[in-house]
Amino acid sequence: MGGKKRRRMERPSIHPRNKYSENPPDFALLASVYPSFKPFVFLNRAGRPTIDWTDFNATRELTRVLLLHDHVLTWWIPDGQLCPTVPNRSNYIHWIEDLLASEIIPKTSTAGDRVRGIDIGTGANCIYPLLGASLLGWSFVGTDVTDVALEWAERNVSSNPHISELIEIRKVESDGSTSSGEGLHNGESFNVKGKKEVSETSAGDTEVLPPSSLHADLSSTKSYYGPPVLLGVLKDGEKLDFCMCNPPFFETMEEAGLNPKTSFGGTPKEMVCPGGEKAFITRMIEDSVVLKQSIRWYTSMVGKKSNLKILVSKLRDVGVTIVKTTEFVQGQTCRWGIAWSFVPPARKIILPHVAKKNNQSFMLEGLQRQFSAINVLQSVESFFSTLGASCKSNASSFVVDVSILKDQCNAILRTGVQGYNENNYQYMPETCNGSSCLPPSFEELCFRIVVFQQIPGTLLVKGSLKDRKSPGSEEELKNKFCREKAF
Repeated sequence: MGGKKRRRMERPSIHPRNKYSENPPDFALLASVYPSFKPFVFLNRAGRPTIDWTDFNATRELTRVLLLHDHVLTWWIPDGQLCPTVPNRSNYIHWIEDLLASEIIPKTSTAGDRVRGIDIGTGANCIYPLLGASLLGWSFVGTDVTDVALEWAERNVSSNPHISELIEIRKVESDGSTSSGEGLHNGESFNVKGKKEVSETSAGDTEVLPPSSLHADLSSTKSYYGPPVLLGVLKDGEKLDFCMCNPPFFETMEEAGLNPKTSFGGTPKEMVCPGGEKAFITRMIEDSVVLKQSIRWYTSMVGKKSNLKILVSKLRDVGVTIVKTTEFVQGQTCRWGIAWSFVPPARKIILPHVAKKNNQSFMLEGLQRQFSAINVLQSVESFFSTLGASCKSNASSFVVDVSILKDQCNAILRTGVQGYNENNYQYMPETCNGSSCLPPSFEELCFRIVVFQQIPGTLLVKGSLKDRKSPGSEEELKNKFCREKAF
């Protein structure tokens, strides 16, 4: 029979390091341990314990007992404030942990070895600083504008003395000052329609994404107006490893209330801003253009997938060095994460014993749901075919054999690949010294590339030389041809 359609890649799942990845919350156990939670638990039609997700009191009590039972955190919020889901918020924390641990950009020094970040709009729940400090020992600045949010965030921090010294709650004034001291770039206004230059940072010799064109896209959406986001919030000379944000997703409270199946509260300040999340995150992008490397990784949660592509395009226009995206999945709820940086990507030093390896591999992490191993294999074949190489692929075994002449290799490695415009790949141009970029001991280079799916969303790309007498050639190819996908 004709070939069946390939099984679609599995939907992204909870982060593997999330405490709940293999052990979801046990409602029956929690009800037996915490009498205050028991009245909210009942059996559904399948006979499984559950709660009424449309009851704010039930969701708030679930969050309270999960934080106490699994994280040893004392926590509470008043009626009407945004109530976070613990597993979903943990996913975001672990994703930032992955970004900081990656070798995409070099590590920077902030406060010794301790990671320090800022949570924009921490809210009364203060969930990210509490989780980040308790799970990973991170230091946090949590910012907010309303008195209620600041009061309860302070209460939640002081109720946990074992981590309270790691968390600073900082009030953001509407005039751009902060209660903790002078704001960064005090008195300087930033307008994307103005003449402020955005290329004043030192980017080294590396440029992963296209040069900035700030005037083109940032003003194409509704402008954010409201309290400061990052400019005027950071102190003079303050350096941070990351910022994170659960932005106001909606433009109106009516839009925020469209999901009748859940009730997690939320005030207008937490849920709504003119232009919604797109305008708010655009302001974060604008601020990051000024702050540049003051923060190593800028990140935000995104509630609408349709906004993700727009925001990635804006980031490319302002000249960031890298963009990564991910999808957070917990139950029936989907959110996305976006991260960017102005730090030049790290260049790896090739040691002599590494250069002689005949096999090399690298990971593609965070693959978007519409892509699979076959798409990557086809892209590899198309790439080398365009360069004049002879390619023979086997889709059933996810293999492509490549043969390329020495002269073609040298020409490519000297000049780079022009016109390569794939949004999700890094491109780090280099120049070759001398008349030849490859060893003179061969006329044709033959190698095999195999693509494996490791786990959903992660592929292993492995290359192996078929001519084992060509030392160093595969490493040359890896450095010159392989682009790391940024999602």
